[in-house]
Amino acid sequence: MRVARNDDRRAELADAGLAVLAADGARGLTHRAVDRQAGVPAGTTSNYFRSRAELLEGLVRRIGERFAPEPQTLAELGARTPDHASYAAHLRDIVRRLTADPRVTLAWFELRLEAARRPEVAELMGAVLREGYAGDVAYNEAAGLPGGAAEIALFHYAVDGLLFDRLTVSIDPDTPTDDVVDALVAGLLPRG
Repeated sequence: MRVARNDDRRAELADAGLAVLAADGARGLTHRAVDRQAGVPAGTTSNYFRSRAELLEGLVRRIGERFAPEPQTLAELGARTPDHASYAAHLRDIVRRLTADPRVTLAWFELRLEAARRPEVAELMGAVLREGYAGDVAYNEAAGLPGGAAEIALFHYAVDGLLFDRLTVSIDPDTPTDDVVDALVAGLLPRG
């Protein structure tokens, strides 16, 4: 039973770390700041994440957990006829998950920016990004969805830009996000 509590506390601290990262950026991310955000005694975070590198790795893992699709949703989407409309439904689900708690996505962007400055973070983020991309390509092929690896890469670029736009200062806040997703699918997926 003790392990479950430790896992719960680790997740709670990682969530607090994500909130700090989203609010204060990478420079504001300290063990003490996470302790304050989580409302735990000083030193608690360093008991679970001994170094800054371990803390960053824990945050990346937690983001993966928070962004993971629900199995039931994947099953429902997978049961649809594979076409442009079902691809758009998949993308809308991804955007929904990535905007459910904007702090998590902002923290993700902060980690991506930190990766541009720190090789150790770049190595960690690169591994996570490549793994996610490979998983997306495999899922797309298994589901029989249109498009291949090149289109999935384009969608990653486009969705990152869309999320950045929607979570910061939007160039077109009046256009519904679903309409943007539909336009991306129409413009990026091959016909036929």
